[in-house]
Amino acid sequence: MHELSLILNIIDIAQKEAIKANATAIEEIELDIGCLSTVEMDAFEFAWNIAIKGTMLESTIKKFNRIKGKAKCQHCGAEFSIQHLYDPCPACKHHVLNILQGKELSVKSLVVS
Repeated sequence: MHELSLILNIIDIAQKEAIKANATAIEEIELDIGCLSTVEMDAFEFAWNIAIKGTMLESTIKKFNRIKGKAKCQHCGAEFSIQHLYDPCPACKHHVLNILQGKELSVKSLVVS
């Protein structure tokens, strides 16, 4: 389950930023998670609830922004929404794409006190 290692990294980033700000609590964390990022959201939620125990994030409000997939075909130049990394271009049916968005995984913001 790679979700646990991702969460441990998120906790580390959040706690370091809170300490830099001389904060004692993290009230809210906002995460951008792309639909193409290979994060399994049920596993992420399960691991999150376990991993935050005893950390500054234990009572934190968590917000997710799910970023939809978008790609550009390298063959015909069409830009389009995609659900899966290997979806073909709807215009020309080629599979060689540049992913423009949807692979994000980042801490967008923290509210600390």
